Amino acid sequence: MSGTLKVAIAGLGAVGASVARNLSEKQADHAKRTGRAIEITAVSARTKKDRGFDMSGIEWKDNPVELANGNADVVAELIGGDSGPALELVTAALKAGKHVVTANKALLAKHGEMLAELAEKANVRLRYEAAIAGAIPIVKVLREGLAANRASRVYGILNGTCNYIMTEMEETGADFDVTLKEAQRLGYAEADPGLDIGGFDAAHKLTLLSAIAFGCPVNHDATYIEGVEKITSFDILAAREAGYRIKLLGIATREGDDILQRVHPCLIPQNSPVAKVDGVLNAVVTDCDYAGQSICIGRGAGGNPTASAVVADLLDIARGTAPCAVFGASREGRAESRFLTIDERTGKYFLRLTLSDKPGSVAAVTQILAAHGISLETVRQYGRNPKGAAPVILTTHEIKEKIMGEALAQIAQLPACEAAPLMIRVFKP
Repeated sequence: MSGTLKVAIAGLGAVGASVARNLSEKQADHAKRTGRAIEITAVSARTKKDRGFDMSGIEWKDNPVELANGNADVVAELIGGDSGPALELVTAALKAGKHVVTANKALLAKHGEMLAELAEKANVRLRYEAAIAGAIPIVKVLREGLAANRASRVYGILNGTCNYIMTEMEETGADFDVTLKEAQRLGYAEADPGLDIGGFDAAHKLTLLSAIAFGCPVNHDATYIEGVEKITSFDILAAREAGYRIKLLGIATREGDDILQRVHPCLIPQNSPVAKVDGVLNAVVTDCDYAGQSICIGRGAGGNPTASAVVADLLDIARGTAPCAVFGASREGRAESRFLTIDERTGKYFLRLTLSDKPGSVAAVTQILAAHGISLETVRQYGRNPKGAAPVILTTHEIKEKIMGEALAQIAQLPACEAAPLMIRVFKP
């Protein structure tokens, strides 16, 4: 590769501005690493203001889509969103024969197949290291470092907001709503936190991880999604007493050609490495046939960590080392797969029931479980309240989820059941 690599940046928020500052401040270092200069030639953002880098000589575009028609070799899309200007820009840039670097997991989870086809037909690069786990180079690990392997499972903590909330609830004993407000005050959670606490952000990332790890199509619709909104400080205490911690995990598994993608709260053993990842950190674990288990831990969000991954992709393009296949294998080379539903999962379960504190209440529950072939590992009632309800915690042995769901639906109809049952899946690392 020779000559200057010209870069256009769409979006100058926390990530975009940090990318621009990095490219400006480290020009000499990047040139030494790649053998060529990297220059910002154009930018686009909602408003013109000082963002900590010299914008003289850089072309300004009010409409980000116009960056696809400029003289840039690479367009960095850092706008966000799975439609609108972000989709228009990336589509136009690929059709114009320009490389694209993006941090937009929602866009790729929804349109990844179409965009991969455009990139591969045009023989240009579509890079997205920053879209999955911020500064953790998990895309490079899966697509390059573990390329000699067949992966059977990839899982981890993929959302720092939820991990912070679960950590703080355990350490302080505060309720979910209180901890969420504190996360918002500190800037760890958005004013509208639904994408994070509902599990949707993690699901976008898991969908992409699954495609890279297993060579399957990008299929976000096949990902089961459940958030952390129903978890209480009592659940966290009960889990800890049983030797577990509660984490929101994204888990993708492959058995033969069958793939299950799921995001939901899990009980994970306290002594496992991922259980010890706290605060806003992310962690991704891969299980492979030759390499065994690999664990990557780091900052999964924030301006500088995400910018680090964006710039790393730009450096690979400058070197000419960025692979053309977007998801590890070409679209023609990726395997057809059957995506399983969550009902087909088999595993153990943690159940929190709120039952009338009267004789026969627990017996009525166990009768229903026994009728469905569900055996119990532990039963524990917390406190006595003869005039009201008391929480009862049950843990089961392994059973098909569909059967577990049918049993819970019957339990919820019992006169003794005074609140909707809560089910948390037990995860075996």
